[in-house]
Amino acid sequence: MAVAVIMPRLGQSVESCIINKWFKKKGNKVKEGEILFSYETDKASFEAEAPASGTLLEIFFHEDEEVPVLSNVAVIGQEGESIDVFRPTTDNSTFSEMVSKVEKTTNTENQYKTGQQHTATYIKEDVLNNKTKISPRAKRIARKIGVPYKGLHGSGPLGRIIERDVEAASEDGLLATRLALEKAKEQGFTIRNQGTGLGGRILSTDLDKAFQSIDDVKIKKISNIRKIISKNVYGSLQNTAQLTIHISADASKLLAYRKLIKAGLAKGIGINITINDIVCYSVTKILSLFPEVNSHFMGDTIKTFKHVHLGIAVHTERGLMVPTIRNADLLKIENLADSIKNAADKCRQGNLDPDLLTMATFTVTNLGVYGIEMFTPILNPPQIAILGVNTITYRPVDAGNGIIGMVPYIGLSLTFDHRALDGAPAAIFLKALKDEIENLKIA
Repeated sequence: MAVAVIMPRLGQSVESCIINKWFKKKGNKVKEGEILFSYETDKASFEAEAPASGTLLEIFFHEDEEVPVLSNVAVIGQEGESIDVFRPTTDNSTFSEMVSKVEKTTNTENQYKTGQQHTATYIKEDVLNNKTKISPRAKRIARKIGVPYKGLHGSGPLGRIIERDVEAASEDGLLATRLALEKAKEQGFTIRNQGTGLGGRILSTDLDKAFQSIDDVKIKKISNIRKIISKNVYGSLQNTAQLTIHISADASKLLAYRKLIKAGLAKGIGINITINDIVCYSVTKILSLFPEVNSHFMGDTIKTFKHVHLGIAVHTERGLMVPTIRNADLLKIENLADSIKNAADKCRQGNLDPDLLTMATFTVTNLGVYGIEMFTPILNPPQIAILGVNTITYRPVDAGNGIIGMVPYIGLSLTFDHRALDGAPAAIFLKALKDEIENLKIA
């Protein structure tokens, strides 16, 4: 009996995934548990296993295509079995009605200039809710060959533009000469929207002019997670009133505690607790005393949390991720350190629950390991504040009786949303954190 291969749902916040690579082809024999394909969300990558043994009868979505969660991706069964019942189906009537309304109210219809019978028709972009529905594969091809895909009438599910629509548009009104297309493909260039040829056609000389001074350039497509990071940090700076204040704390006791940890590890006792773990532990204790900082700014309201759900900025090969340590204020330092390590490992491996990337009430980001002495962290809205941890530097201090001593100081940078938190309470919080670190007491 045939079995559907379904795109998994990874947390409540994930609506679709993109297929990265198929490891099996149509007609291949597969065993239950074998890796069929890899896929990614905007935050992490995963692998999908075969739910049953048999023959891979059909593949409905291919590499680089975006797939709604819980959709049938493929079918496994015995050769000769019918697969029609498993094919993804959608109702296009609503979309067609919307297109019809637009066509009736539009005085002139934009089309590709062509002498052939088939014409790639444009529709108003508001039909697509201000967002062009196009598969990643079709988008890549459109950009490569110079077809302006926005507004192109798609023949895929719910009007989605797919590969054949782009190919048809290209055949109707080729916007680049064959020589230009071949040169672009050979050198990895992206075709521009308009050239100097007849009707805006792109010539090979247009490519030569565009890249004559940067012939050693390497063009790399940005990843989905980089797009999300770019969008989020830009939106954060646009939509919040961010202010960063700095302070330094005497790190003598912090380093002394770290020295004890290292001595224990050398004897096979305890677990590794880093400088960042100790700072995070201090943060959770102080946040419990400052609920106005452990909050979300919702525009007209402020949502304050009873417990600290600590976000930890983690650098991965795919980009920055911020997993959440739930109820961090209830954890002992050993448990907190272990939770931070496990969350960071899962981020780097790409198997963290996506929901844990959106739950934090306060974030800590550490650039001290890179020798950074001061920086301005960017908020993760709707969080009200984020703490930047800097490197430890030694400063001369008057110890009295004409003696000058060198004291280690750790820099702390607090960025906060001034719409929700004023400078004075923010400074008081940061000063309290400084005092907590300087008078470190581990329970």
